[in-house]
Amino acid sequence: MDSLTQIGLGAALGVAVMGPRTAVWKSALWGGVAGLLPDLDVLVDHGDPLLDMIRHRAESHGLPILTLLAPLMAWVVSRLHGEQALWRRWWLALWLALFTHPLLDLMTIYGTQALQPLTDEAWGLGSIFIIDPAYSLPLFFGVLAALGLARTGAHPLQQARGLRINRWGLWLSSAYLLWSALAQQWVMHMARTSLQAQGLPATQVLVTPAPLSTLVWRVVAMDGERFHEGFYALADGGRALRFIAHDSGQALQRTHAMHPQVQRLTRFADGFVKMHEVGGQLWITDLRMGQEPAYVFSFNIGPPLPPGASPPAARQAAARMALGPGLRWLGRRMLGEDLDPPRR
Repeated sequence: MDSLTQIGLGAALGVAVMGPRTAVWKSALWGGVAGLLPDLDVLVDHGDPLLDMIRHRAESHGLPILTLLAPLMAWVVSRLHGEQALWRRWWLALWLALFTHPLLDLMTIYGTQALQPLTDEAWGLGSIFIIDPAYSLPLFFGVLAALGLARTGAHPLQQARGLRINRWGLWLSSAYLLWSALAQQWVMHMARTSLQAQGLPATQVLVTPAPLSTLVWRVVAMDGERFHEGFYALADGGRALRFIAHDSGQALQRTHAMHPQVQRLTRFADGFVKMHEVGGQLWITDLRMGQEPAYVFSFNIGPPLPPGASPPAARQAAARMALGPGLRWLGRRMLGEDLDPPRR
């Protein structure tokens, strides 16, 4: 998820765990810091945009590493505020804020190496978009309510009300995550049914939400030299998905299968990649994030690589759908209109 939402989740957990034992601003502040901390790995430059992508959400998101960091961070915070007696409580609050960061990231499609350093395998359920107001707003509202009702001189019942609202924000956001996973399974069922009815492959299928909500979903099915892209809105009811086929550049992928950059991204994206060649330059694209033809992670990996040669640093060329037409399409698609997205 976006870093602002991670701050909100960490702050909400800090307030919920610490409760009235310390000032709400302290628990919100340090919970938010702990929630943000794993994302600071974006400041590390690996000298190659493709490596920067793959190495994000790696060691800094490892659950064993964050579990070891939590007591040290709690020790520092408790002594900074003269609250050594609350060290164990701070430990629990900060551990939850740290630990839930990669758990929340696992709900997105990017790929999170949550078991670092035990393995560098990246997982992503892909049931929620990286920015989703329906998830984030209850967290922000709960934390702000707790802070506002805990002001100096406030009645204890008023302070307790703020803490209660914060807990409700956590419950609502968690329920939304569950909803997103259930909705994804329904769309997966509809996608496989539609693929089978149209005689298309249904072995490697990706289902992810369209931007900003879980009301519209994107489906990608790999099919040898092609991949099929379709969209399903919950308002479509039982209407079958309509797919459009696109070239995936499988011949290029086979020819350059030993290219280190091809191997890296193909493994990281679980095979949901496409390749093409322009002017003697090879391009490889992660199909999971974006939609045809605009993708966030598309890389120029240079000319064909001679055997045994080291690859040059990749060059990223991110492309996004035009904001205005994209939002208009999304709004109409949510209502069940069977429209193709803007292709510019």
